[in-house]
Amino acid sequence: MDSPRGLDLDALAAFLAPRIAGFAGPLSASVIAGGRSNLTYAVTDGPHCWVVRRPPLAHVLPTAHDMAREWKVMSALQGTGIPVPVTVALCEDPSVVGSPFYVMDFVEGQVVRERLPQSWPDTRETRQRMSRALVDVLLALHAVAPASIGLADFGRPAGFLERQVRRWWQQWEASKTRDLEAIEELHRRLIAGLPDQSAPGIVHGDYRFDNVIFHPEDPGRISAVVDWEMSTIGDPLCDLGLLIVYWVDDPDDPAAGVHPGARGNLGAGFFTRDEVIAAYRAGSDRDLSHLEWYIALGHYKLAIIAEGIHARFLMGMTVGEGFETMGPAVPLLVDRALARAAASGLPGLGS
Repeated sequence: MDSPRGLDLDALAAFLAPRIAGFAGPLSASVIAGGRSNLTYAVTDGPHCWVVRRPPLAHVLPTAHDMAREWKVMSALQGTGIPVPVTVALCEDPSVVGSPFYVMDFVEGQVVRERLPQSWPDTRETRQRMSRALVDVLLALHAVAPASIGLADFGRPAGFLERQVRRWWQQWEASKTRDLEAIEELHRRLIAGLPDQSAPGIVHGDYRFDNVIFHPEDPGRISAVVDWEMSTIGDPLCDLGLLIVYWVDDPDDPAAGVHPGARGNLGAGFFTRDEVIAAYRAGSDRDLSHLEWYIALGHYKLAIIAEGIHARFLMGMTVGEGFETMGPAVPLLVDRALARAAASGLPGLGS
């Protein structure tokens, strides 16, 4: 089988053979759909199946797409009760397949995007259980003490929120394909309304429906959380804010399905946004009084990610389908952020 774009299967086989007992080779591979940032492949030698992650083919921004970062946090979380794939091997030598990469076990299960799995009951109870599982795993992750699993040096919590706003603005300046006055205004408001941080914890960075793998037969269980490329130690409320951005209540909302992870098109019966927030509040002692700021940050961050993906799409350096939606999503996300910010009443953010 020919190697998919971005992955040299012969070189990968030579790398894996001495590291995996019973390696059979040769390898075949396919691109796993859904990813818009790092490239993800399902790879098999016949008896075994793995997942390989590597950075994009082009336009890799500073501090982004760090394979060792994903590898470190998933390896640290092994055995904690947080569902993560078993890590197999990390290669930081770009000469092997053209970039650093890592390999993890393939996790059987359901990645839910456009519709519920046919094997699951199409009921309100199914959607409620999925909602509850997603919130419960996020709460469990945010309760893990980073130092207890060797991640004390994984991030710099002090000044985390200010640094997030500043670094994502640097990403915007490096990847923008156009000027957008609205995002300049959002940037200003985020700085003006910067809240006090909540207690440091592990931040996934992109927690949403299609970055978890549900158990094959049980919608109330999550078998793995994946896509840890933006994980760090910081303010965990950033995860909740971004999850709310993805969590579209109304399936007819124009934002439903515009960006990956939106769940407005999966049918009625899920928690509402308010119920997600209430469930998180019930399981955490974190102060959510400034949550609208974190939601604005989530819009800002997602808009900048979408612009970077749009830039790679315009260069013809994307693998897979669906990238044409990224460019139009950017102003929509920013406008939504400004509308919510104006209605928040929070000092600095609201005006």
